Amino acid sequence: MPLRKNEFTILYSLLRHAGAGPISQRQIASLCGISLGTVNSTLASCRREGLIDDERKLTARGTAALEPYKVDNAIIMAAGLSSRFVPLSYEKPKGVLTVRGEVLIERQIRQLQEAGITDITVVVGYMKEAFFYLEDMFGVKIAVNREYAKRNNNSSLHLIRDRLSNTYICSSDDYFTQNPFEPYVYQAYYSAEFFEGPTDEYVMEVGPGNRIERVDPNGGADAWCMIGHAYFDRSFSDAFVAILESEYERPETAGKLWEDIYIDHLRELPMVRRDYPAGTIYEFDSIKDLREFDQDFLENVDSAILDNICGYFGCDRGELGSIAPIKEGLTNLSFKFGLRGETYVYRHPGAGTEHLINRASETFSQQIARNLGIDSTFVYEDPAEGWKLSRYVEGCAPFDYGDARQVGEAMRIARILHGAAAESEWSFDVYEKARGIVESLEGRGYPLPPDFALLEARASSLHEHVSADGVAPCLCHNDMYGPNFLVHDGGMELIDWEYSAMGDYASDLGTFICCSGYGFEQAERAIAEYFGREPSPSELRHCTAYVGLSSYYWYVWALFKESEGDPVGEWLYLWYRAAKAYGKRALDMYER
Repeated sequence: MPLRKNEFTILYSLLRHAGAGPISQRQIASLCGISLGTVNSTLASCRREGLIDDERKLTARGTAALEPYKVDNAIIMAAGLSSRFVPLSYEKPKGVLTVRGEVLIERQIRQLQEAGITDITVVVGYMKEAFFYLEDMFGVKIAVNREYAKRNNNSSLHLIRDRLSNTYICSSDDYFTQNPFEPYVYQAYYSAEFFEGPTDEYVMEVGPGNRIERVDPNGGADAWCMIGHAYFDRSFSDAFVAILESEYERPETAGKLWEDIYIDHLRELPMVRRDYPAGTIYEFDSIKDLREFDQDFLENVDSAILDNICGYFGCDRGELGSIAPIKEGLTNLSFKFGLRGETYVYRHPGAGTEHLINRASETFSQQIARNLGIDSTFVYEDPAEGWKLSRYVEGCAPFDYGDARQVGEAMRIARILHGAAAESEWSFDVYEKARGIVESLEGRGYPLPPDFALLEARASSLHEHVSADGVAPCLCHNDMYGPNFLVHDGGMELIDWEYSAMGDYASDLGTFICCSGYGFEQAERAIAEYFGREPSPSELRHCTAYVGLSSYYWYVWALFKESEGDPVGEWLYLWYRAAKAYGKRALDMYER
């Protein structure tokens, strides 16, 4: 028979007091936070039901009555990217950062174990290897979430759904100044603290018994907010898992926090708000939050990125401010920061890019581009490691492929680059690079699409034709598409020179067009804009061939990114269609 709340509270207090000698009703009232009269009546009912004896000690029946409320395990979610915690999250997951002398997740595991909770599962994803040591150090279990980059944290609970029972749900980056965990819990709850003033945290409103009746994910002001851990009892776990399984494959579920799914089903998922005093629970959403909590954190944290920045500028870490991630770009991770009245961008090489990009070649081209005046943002690049510093340009607008003026300026920049009297020792042939990527995919057994052989055969034929055209090589960008043009009031910059090297001028036009979604007529207008006149038939077919070749290269590149677990989204299909359409059109032109 289930215990009433007061019965559970008093029996649990007696269990904790066992072996400490007699305990008075007044002491029980103080320990439990309930009135003396309620203690008196509840003790009387517990004696009648045989849960305690006359000396207020738990009987075997009383101990058994508490058993359904015993915590079974804990889940610590540690799979996320922590994108708001750049640049440190580029080097290690937030959960393994050291705060006030302790690693965040280690401190939390110790607190759980001190409370008697030894069955602990850590769900990992991003930089998962950084957590593996916990298995041997603490005896925890590791579960690998392979969907962490595509879904929100609902995927972590879906992965370990068979372990949800009487379970603590924790985040690896929470910091508790006092241990909030207990071996027995009466009912499902979400921890809360009161936030004075405006907040963007999830705000909770409760009804009788402190049951959560409404949650506003948009925040509020002067309110109790979701922060820290949660607790699922068995009935909550069963109901939540049933809902999660029924909704998991819906497209709209992928981006939801598990809390959002809970909010959608408040009536079916009873949970109370458990209040904690201010200063008990800390969630660090940014480096600024962490520095306010641990003033020495930034100076003590092990970070090659911060060392790189401070080493170049000759500054202290404390001078860096306004750090924020930049989400643009398919290859790298970047963030902006303020220093001495200026705003800069730090580019951190993405995983696997060392197989695709020659950083020394990129550095050479960046210096040429700065001298030519077509990329004034460039500050410095390390040619060995590939990290880069640039000036941040405020007020940029997206490049518009439909704006004739912008297309004309882009083609002008291309002509300046191709006409430069600069000769790099490195070369870039889109077909040969594509072949190298295909060999890598085949070597790892990646399943190529059914019509890949057709695309490959067309690319091979196009390569033979353009090679026979005898075009002299020049310095090329080789990644000349919309997002790499910064459009601002002062003009236009061409940035991101990772693939730059000596090559065929038409490879830049090919990339520009294959990323545009242009039809054939629009493509030919862009080619004419580049020449400043109508191209000759041989020039037109040569450039059209490179649209097909560039599309093929970027399609293969996208397959490689897919194989690395880093999908590029709709670009894959765009390049696939362009490779087919322009490859066939160019071959027809050569055959004519």
